[in-house]
This record gives sequence, C-alpha cells and structure tokens, in this order.
Amino acid sequence: MTASQVTLVASDLDRTLIYSAAALQLTMEDARAPRLLCVEVYKHKPLSYVTETAAGLLTDLTGATSTVFVPTTTRTRKQYQRIRLPGGPAEYAICANGGHILVNGESDRDWQRTVARRLTDECAPLAEIRAHLAATADPAWLLKERVAEDLFAYLVVDRAELPPEWTKELAAWAEPRGWTVSLQGRKIYAVPRPLTKSAAMREVARRTGATRTLAAGDSLLDADLLLAADRGWRPGHGELADAGWKADHVEATAERGVAAGEEILRRFLRASEAR
Repeated sequence: MTASQVTLVASDLDRTLIYSAAALQLTMEDARAPRLLCVEVYKHKPLSYVTETAAGLLTDLTGATSTVFVPTTTRTRKQYQRIRLPGGPAEYAICANGGHILVNGESDRDWQRTVARRLTDECAPLAEIRAHLAATADPAWLLKERVAEDLFAYLVVDRAELPPEWTKELAAWAEPRGWTVSLQGRKIYAVPRPLTKSAAMREVARRTGATRTLAAGDSLLDADLLLAADRGWRPGHGELADAGWKADHVEATAERGVAAGEEILRRFLRASEAR
C-alpha cells in the first residue's frame, strides 16, 4: 500500500458512533425503530449501542484495505477497552483525549513521553486544577469528582442544579493556566490545552503514511480534531450543534441520535472510496 492510497478515519465514539439508551433519540413509531446491536457492557448490563445497519457499515469501513480506522475518544484506556466494535479491534486507537495512542491495544511509550513533556512545559499542574475544583464545586450539585489517566479531571454533576455561570467562571479561571473546560451531558471536563485528539491523529497519520484524514465528533473537545482533518462531520445533536459551531470543511448530519451514527459512517465510506 502506498502513502497516496491511505485514508485515515478518526472518529469520536460516544454520541457520535455509539449511543447509550438515553442518547438514542428513537423518535419514530416503535414498530419502525431500528434493530440495535449492543457494543458495550458495564457492570453486567448493556450500556452502548449501534444500529445493525451501522454495524454493517463499520465492518465495511474497517475492512477496506485503503482505510485506517482509528477510534478517537476522551475515554480512558480501561473505558475504551470495554467497547467491542463491529469489524474487530482497531490497530490504532486514541484514548484520554489524545493522551494515549494504543497500538494493538498497548499504549505507545514514546507518545506518552511526548505528551508528558508538553504538559509539564505548557500547563499548570493537575493538582492545582483539582484543588480549585474541590474548593469551588458545590456538594448540592456535585455527584462525583474523577481523574482520568493522571492527565485531566472531570466532575459528574446534577445538571438541573448546576448554576450556568459556574462552568463559565471555571473556564475563565482555567484558560490562563493552559487548561480548557467542556460541559458534556452530566460531565464537566477540565483538560490541558496541549492534550488534543488532533495531535494524536497527526501522529497516527504520520506512522501509517496517510495523506488524507476524515474525522467526526459531537463535542467541543472534538473541535480541534475536526479542524485538523481534511473533511469532517458532526451530528445534528450535541455540544457543537448546541453552540452553532461551524467550519467550511465540516458538515452537520441531518439525523440526530443513533441514526446520526449511521449517516456519519455512510459519509466516511463515500469519502474514503472517492479518490
């Protein structure tokens, strides 16, 4: 395979390709609802799904000899490894918002060292961020506080009780310290600015010899990935849709919920076949 033949497809997972029961948005009549395939089990219960049609499309995409499919997620490695996508395990995956590049399931140590140097040089330490979160989060709406891979922090909150201005104030405090803040569903993420999916995608493209990149994602943490790709898609739902986020080479799907996952996979296939 020559470099000119390789297309890298980097896709976010949650609420882009895979969906929890709460995120499916099955608005049609029950008798017309699509058949679903469970792709993740957590604590002995089904958690995430794709439609059976999407499963077939993903199998076609991963089976194409000229395409490298790279799951690209903010999930930790442990959370990602619960997922069983159709088409079999991907050779490359990006976890922890770009903090880890997995090669055949193992984190690449050279990339770990590169990320660690950038975070040390460019950002306030994680401990400072966590201390601020602990001092300012209100137990009335804070449900959990978590650290992912010793790289970034996130809070699980009661959205109904969360004051809208709190997230904005956190973002303003974090910005000069080299951190970004993103609210996704019930989670508030505080992530070092250099910790990006786009940087990891570029590294995988370099290693695979890919000269064209396609991407998809639904949240503000996916914006850099979409901007870095040659073409991109975002679902008709999600944080980017709510913010009215746009870029000239990024298209929004007409569909919302799990049907958007199908539409994105069709777009990936169509674009990867068009040389």
